[in-house]
Amino acid sequence: MLCPQGVAAPLMLSSFLLQLVRANLPSGCLIASDILSCTNLGLVQFPVELPVMVVTLDFNHNRLESLKEGSFAGLPNLDTIRLAHNQLSRLTPGTFRNTSNIRHLDLSSNQLNIIEQHYFLELVGIEELLLYNNRIVRVESKALSGLSNLRKAYLSHNRLTDFPFFSIQDHANMTLDLSSNRMPNLPVEDIEALEESLQRGLFLHNNTLNCGCSIYSMFKQWEHRGFTSVRDFREEHTCLLHGDHRAPVKFLQYVRFFENCKVKLQIKKSLTADAGNSVKLNCETIQLKGKHLTYWWVSPSKEYIAPPGNNNTLRMYADGTLEILAAQVEDSGVYLCMAQYHQESLNETCEVNLTVLIHHQEEESFNTGFTTLLGCVVSLVLVLMYLYLTPCRCWCRKQPLPVTPSPANECSAQSSILTPTPPATTEGPGRKVSNNKHVVFLEPIKEAQNGRPRAALALDYPKLAVTRSDVDSVTSVFSDTTIVP
Repeated sequence: MLCPQGVAAPLMLSSFLLQLVRANLPSGCLIASDILSCTNLGLVQFPVELPVMVVTLDFNHNRLESLKEGSFAGLPNLDTIRLAHNQLSRLTPGTFRNTSNIRHLDLSSNQLNIIEQHYFLELVGIEELLLYNNRIVRVESKALSGLSNLRKAYLSHNRLTDFPFFSIQDHANMTLDLSSNRMPNLPVEDIEALEESLQRGLFLHNNTLNCGCSIYSMFKQWEHRGFTSVRDFREEHTCLLHGDHRAPVKFLQYVRFFENCKVKLQIKKSLTADAGNSVKLNCETIQLKGKHLTYWWVSPSKEYIAPPGNNNTLRMYADGTLEILAAQVEDSGVYLCMAQYHQESLNETCEVNLTVLIHHQEEESFNTGFTTLLGCVVSLVLVLMYLYLTPCRCWCRKQPLPVTPSPANECSAQSSILTPTPPATTEGPGRKVSNNKHVVFLEPIKEAQNGRPRAALALDYPKLAVTRSDVDSVTSVFSDTTIVP
């Protein structure tokens, strides 16, 4: 049985309240729409039964120490779980069984120690995971690898000494916050192997890093690429120098400690050219601009190019510019330029992605504006021709109107109407009505003597002799005409 729209909402709310009563929830829980809030109630155990229609569960600021298997099963609409500021130290396997629709999970400010691989196995739809301010010392390699929809993971303010960066290589555009941990070293090769969009979302500031050229070089590249993680937390990027006093150094501000490091800075750009044209690839530098540098290129076919280049197809100049004399489609690809400054053992790389296109000359499309104007002019000419020119001229014989008109001297009403000027017709002593008279210029016929036109014509034109045949002829002309007095 269907309920009216105005009755459906109250019935759903009453049904929800009935479920709430049957669930035997602790006193103090609040319900607002589809949100169930049981915050700051000092709960030690999680409720066994929950209303089926719940979308958001808020159990922040309690004393929950554990969650049983299937604690959230039977809640098909569940989207958000908030369990921050509790005392959870471990998650039982199957805790999130049948919860594939959950997108937001907040486990921050608990006592979690290890993120095991089974913790979030069932959360295939999770997008945001909050694990900051725990006691996490290790994240197992497969703990996050299966979460393909994960976009934000916050693990700052923990006790991590390392992290399996290789396990997140399939995540695109992900934000991973690992700041304020205890990582002394970073697997630079694994991090640089990640997609640039994923590197851009890594936050690694405020760790206990040991100073080294590889770490310094990686963060310097991020700085020149404009990563937010470096730009917004520039002073929080510190490392410890070896020696008597292991003082932290803000290595992005005080570069004098890393003068002997070979920093590889990379610039990426794209370029498009037409086949057959000459194209120049510039080897741009940022940090080494204005210095006396040595350049060389590597082509997409792994060909080493040095000055003066290949005189047949390639030419290289002293400033590092590489010119392709007549670019072809097969010349497309990534060209890598290396600029080296020997005095300080610094080098930068410039990556140019060249695409050579075959230029097809497109036929000029017909000017629709011109055709529209031409059509308007033609239409105007046709209208003027229709108004001022006679499309069909009927010549009628100038003879007395016979009693029975013959086809030879008949003129159609249409031709008489379109004739611009009536021909002068006078016969005998007076002007007679002929069958070629233009009816549109006839003076109105006066209705007189019970509507008989003969008397009216006789009064206005006393000299006009109107015979019976003439009246019949005139009457035939006006037989289909309505006269307005």
